[in-house]
Amino acid sequence: MACGGTYLASMDTIILDNGGYSLKVGGSPSDSPKVLPNCITRSKTERRKNFISNQVDDCKDLSGLYYLLPFQKGYLVNWDTQRQIWDYVFGQNILNIKTCNHSLIVTEPIFNFSSIQENMDEIFFEDYKFQALTRLPSSTLSSHNYSHTHSNTLCTLVVDSGYSFTHIVPHFRNKMIPNATLRIDVGGKLLTNYLKETVSYRQLHVLDETYVMNQVKEDVCYVSGDFRKEMLSTHDRGNSISCEYVLPNFSHHRRGYVKDREDKTKNMDEQSLVLGVERIATPEILFYPSDIGVEQMGIPEAIVHSISLTPKEMHPHLYSNIVLMGGNAMFSGLKDRVEDEVRKLAPSDYTVCVTAGDDPITYSWFGGRVVADETSDVEPVTSAEYKEFGQNICLRKFGEQITWCPDM
Repeated sequence: MACGGTYLASMDTIILDNGGYSLKVGGSPSDSPKVLPNCITRSKTERRKNFISNQVDDCKDLSGLYYLLPFQKGYLVNWDTQRQIWDYVFGQNILNIKTCNHSLIVTEPIFNFSSIQENMDEIFFEDYKFQALTRLPSSTLSSHNYSHTHSNTLCTLVVDSGYSFTHIVPHFRNKMIPNATLRIDVGGKLLTNYLKETVSYRQLHVLDETYVMNQVKEDVCYVSGDFRKEMLSTHDRGNSISCEYVLPNFSHHRRGYVKDREDKTKNMDEQSLVLGVERIATPEILFYPSDIGVEQMGIPEAIVHSISLTPKEMHPHLYSNIVLMGGNAMFSGLKDRVEDEVRKLAPSDYTVCVTAGDDPITYSWFGGRVVADETSDVEPVTSAEYKEFGQNICLRKFGEQITWCPDM
């Protein structure tokens, strides 16, 4: 891939956390990554123009956006779309690098299909010509980040709640334990769709407003410490939960906002939503997926069950090193609620400690920076090795990041 000058030195490692909703990318010396939408969007008012990744900021009308997504149900299936986004990111618009002068650390979904893995390896080595490649799940990078900041930690349990799924992933010495890894079919996409349906049924038709309603979810929803009590309180006039959310009009303000309770003015050109129980009912699905017909365990129960599938010697270490990451970990109150409910389910003689990074969205990217350090025990596949051994060397080296424990 040819381009102009570079802002990264040759052979710096590029870290690409390639998520279903957003990608986090930057060079290993960077203080922080760039967080970009992992999609191509089209506007109903500008149908002939595609907006790649963060180009959506240039779109004048953000209502009724149509999305082209590389990921479907958590897996990379739309390669043409993903290649356009990667070209944009590695090119002059974002990183402005010659990929042939760099190595790459890239994330992949847990239990990724071998055909997808093979395609990724081929694209990065043969098309982009990276000098070396490391391919790991984002939860494993998060485990490396946690172990780096919590020395002498043997076991970590990573709760990765992202766009499509929530995974409960125990690790031993930063290696995933697959036979104790669980998946809950609840992610940020499902929560946004639930909020859209609820608001459309009660107030205003917003089923086509995914972009706006995702912002509403991020701005007003939170995890309740006592869901039943707060839900009942929403029936009271003047309760502390209900709020008025002013929707964007894309001329004076491009993002909505919560209106001050003391502000009684009514602006005729503004449209607003009154949100009450929706604020807490939406993230509550993470704890009770059966409320919307997903007959699976919630996060606290899945954590306890996952730990029960590991050797008993690991249990106290896993309970005391639970890490929350992913977009849904941004919900206020999630950490305290998970810790409280796991404490109720766990054996009384175990210490329960739940940690959430300052920014759960970029937490795994910083784990990639730890892996990029020369002291890491993760061995990349070099371009020369790939040319000589092909996909087999990738299967062997990346497979070494998995550890198998006997069934209990």
